[in-house]
Amino acid sequence: MNGASRDPATHVDAPVDAIEPRAHVNSVVARSGTSFLWGLRVLPSERRRAMHAIYAFCREVDDIADEPGEIADKARALAAWRHEIARLYAGHPTWPTTKALLRPVKRFGLPEREFLAVIDGMEIDAAPAVRMQSLGDLLNYCRKVAGSVGMLSIHAFGVPQQPGPMIAENLGNALQLTNILRDLKEDAALQRLYVPLDMLRKHGVATHPTSAIFRDPRFPDVCADLAGIARGYYAEASRLLTQLGWRKMRPAALMMAIYRETLDRLEQRGWSQIGDPIRLSPVRKMCLAIRYGLL
Repeated sequence: MNGASRDPATHVDAPVDAIEPRAHVNSVVARSGTSFLWGLRVLPSERRRAMHAIYAFCREVDDIADEPGEIADKARALAAWRHEIARLYAGHPTWPTTKALLRPVKRFGLPEREFLAVIDGMEIDAAPAVRMQSLGDLLNYCRKVAGSVGMLSIHAFGVPQQPGPMIAENLGNALQLTNILRDLKEDAALQRLYVPLDMLRKHGVATHPTSAIFRDPRFPDVCADLAGIARGYYAEASRLLTQLGWRKMRPAALMMAIYRETLDRLEQRGWSQIGDPIRLSPVRKMCLAIRYGLL
């Protein structure tokens, strides 16, 4: 994919009025410090700009859900984003990030429904409290907040046909389940419990209060079950990436490696120690990036 002459993202000059929106999204991405940026370096310039704009959108709507504020204000802000996405697809965006998205939307066919799905997910997170009744509810949430980003990304990568969508869905589930297992304590402080209540009941764990859930000696078994489900999604995503040829989606391969190792370390730490944070060091992430030919 790199530099191939038939790639529609190659040898395209950006209009002058795109420079300011591009600077804005680059600033949002740079402030995030995400290691995902390393994986984007191998993309042709316009595909890389598309990913920066997609990431900036995700970051900005995520901040609405996560930052302190009144629930009604968050609902209004997310509703405003819905209106702005409609303006984007009408060809008349008014905000810097959506202006930066206008060309990628036209060039790569980014689906409108996936941007709206991300907002759907942020509306769940912006509620006063988050509880998942079933594994089906949790996977539906994962599809919104992670799978939708993957679906947008495969268009930017140039792999919108199978197995691209299946990779996006399986990897999205795997990454988000890993996030949930990593951030149990942090999420609880925000009144969010993503572990399905039916899984808690299956193991005989009381479903409230949250502090009692975490202290229950059977709770580690619930986490182990959820980790096993994540493992299944990683295995399927890995199989599909191998089938496709992982070099065509190197940024996704890097994210899978980072999060899979995070899950490894969570399991090594043990599920009775959820208060002990697990983070891969920048050096370790760099080593993984080198392994996948991204640095």
